[in-house]
Amino acid sequence: MDSVGGDKKEAKNGTALTVDEIEIEILPTIYAIIRSVEKDPVDKQRESQDCSLKVLELQKKLDSVRSQIRQLPIDLNKEEQLQRLETLRNQLLLKQNLLNKYKNIQF
Repeated sequence: MDSVGGDKKEAKNGTALTVDEIEIEILPTIYAIIRSVEKDPVDKQRESQDCSLKVLELQKKLDSVRSQIRQLPIDLNKEEQLQRLETLRNQLLLKQNLLNKYKNIQF
């Protein structure tokens, strides 16, 4: 559901987007949806329509984020990504072990 021209964003200097520049503001919308579902409305039909509009708004925001993510450059191939993931997992395990050792030290 890409719109022509308007949805494509680039960084200020004309280069491709980075992960830090992606705009993800979905939590307020999700919170509004949950609040509207939780409350006991007097006019159920109007509240249902409002909730439906909020869900559509959330869907539009998610589509916008998806289109921004598709613009991110892919720097690594699948094998390199898997290797990097394994390296990061090993680092995580080492750090967890160090934290556990630190917690168990008696002063």
